[in-house]
Amino acid sequence: MKLASAHVLLVILISIISSSAFAQNASKPLKVFILAGQSNMEGHAKISSFDHLGMDLKTAPILRQMRASNGTPQVCDQVWISYFTGSGDGGEGFGKLTAGYGSRRDPQKDGGKIGPEFTFGIYMQKLLGEPILIIKTAWGGKSLYNDFRSPSAGPYQFNDSELESFNKRGVNIEDAQTKVAQNTGRYYQMMMKHVKRVLQDPKRICPEYDPQQGYELAGFVWFQGWNDMVNRNVYPTRDQPGGYDLYSKLMAHFIRDVRKDLSAPQMPFVIGVFGVGGPVEKYSGGAVRYKNTHDNFRKAMAAPASMPEFKGNVAAVLTEKYWDPELDAVTAKQGKVSQKARTLREANKGFPDQEGTISPNAQKKIVEDFRNSLLTPRDLELLKGITNAEYHYLGSAKIMAQIGKAFAEATHSLQTK
Repeated sequence: MKLASAHVLLVILISIISSSAFAQNASKPLKVFILAGQSNMEGHAKISSFDHLGMDLKTAPILRQMRASNGTPQVCDQVWISYFTGSGDGGEGFGKLTAGYGSRRDPQKDGGKIGPEFTFGIYMQKLLGEPILIIKTAWGGKSLYNDFRSPSAGPYQFNDSELESFNKRGVNIEDAQTKVAQNTGRYYQMMMKHVKRVLQDPKRICPEYDPQQGYELAGFVWFQGWNDMVNRNVYPTRDQPGGYDLYSKLMAHFIRDVRKDLSAPQMPFVIGVFGVGGPVEKYSGGAVRYKNTHDNFRKAMAAPASMPEFKGNVAAVLTEKYWDPELDAVTAKQGKVSQKARTLREANKGFPDQEGTISPNAQKKIVEDFRNSLLTPRDLELLKGITNAEYHYLGSAKIMAQIGKAFAEATHSLQTK
């Protein structure tokens, strides 16, 4: 009984200290941060890949922040999140920030994944030393040239390359223009509608919010790019210098419109520059053919941060810096194993009873022996850190955690300028 009583008193004491800490900050407006973009802002790094951070001395300290003392994902008592995503009109999940606010099949249910929001919230709260609210809106497979196109960018107009393609395929251009007009800017509007809904009543998400002190829009982080980068019709000269200039223009419109629509003319804005594959100067093998295209796109994404009108309040974070070359190496090894299995299957395909063919069980043993000879024990552990495709940063919590941390630091840096 004495131990039980002591435990109850400890819980009460912790609760009082936590409430007191919030009260000490209640004299300040609640800091609100908006995170938006497509699938990598959703986040596809499974919680099962967390251990990989502990295999590197550089990222082991981040893992300690991501986990509670019992090894489970940290629940942030001073960080709240509203996450709007999903198909159709979308849906919302909200609560105290923890792992699981990455990509979700059901917006209201833990998806078992993280995006940048997890470490962004952890480190931003530490940098500020006060409670924060995150509003996240993200949908996979969306473009800036159309889906997130903001009002001042005007209606989407087909370029000469697209019109020529339509004519060759016999597409009715008027019908195509009507269809694209119906979807233009739809996700920009959905994003803004949700942000404004949360800001109308922050207390719905953050129970300790003080209406008398209000809130401050303290930063916006944009993480998108794939659908623009791969569209050769919208960007017909993408492999040439300036081939993605349109993206830079659209990004500038987007920043201006977000600030205007939220009445926050100087709100810090961070652009997460797409960096799958790592620095282009280190590309090798088949990736070399994409070097110019990727380099052009990354420069176009980062360009608005250098525009005079955005000096000091827009920053670009090069996410290529957090790519893990060790994962590339182990992926290449695993690829050789897969190729070995395919070669054996093809060589013995359709002739199960023919003399000299290798049975499926024997093939399996050959592949297993080959894998064991090629992959080291460390390689096998590294493979657990890969939980999705390359274009989703390999579903690596190590990569995504560093990106989220970098977004927090860049946003905070803009606040202090």
